[in-house]
Amino acid sequence: MRTRGLRAPIALALLLSLTAAATARGQIGPPEVVDGAPIYTVLPVDAIPAIDHPQYVSAEEAAAFLKPDEPVLGVTGGREAKVFSLWQLHVHEIVNDVIGGTPVAVTW
Repeated sequence: MRTRGLRAPIALALLLSLTAAATARGQIGPPEVVDGAPIYTVLPVDAIPAIDHPQYVSAEEAAAFLKPDEPVLGVTGGREAKVFSLWQLHVHEIVNDVIGGTPVAVTW
């Protein structure tokens, strides 16, 4: 059974229910209003850790666990190219790295 497509809706429902429960308990203050829309701060600053020292595998090794149609984010700089799997970026959101001698922050 494939449940991969259900991850985002389940995560959103869980986040909304946790936000509602925390708001009811008084753990989350009133929302900030931006352009008439409420913005709730649910996670504290730095609650989602960045990957600061990424480790890479060869394309051959990655083929063992990535599907051929797996979405990835590719970045090139100079003569260097790196690929970041979106399923890992979903968890960490930021990878700090150096590509082609240039410091970069890869975000999702």
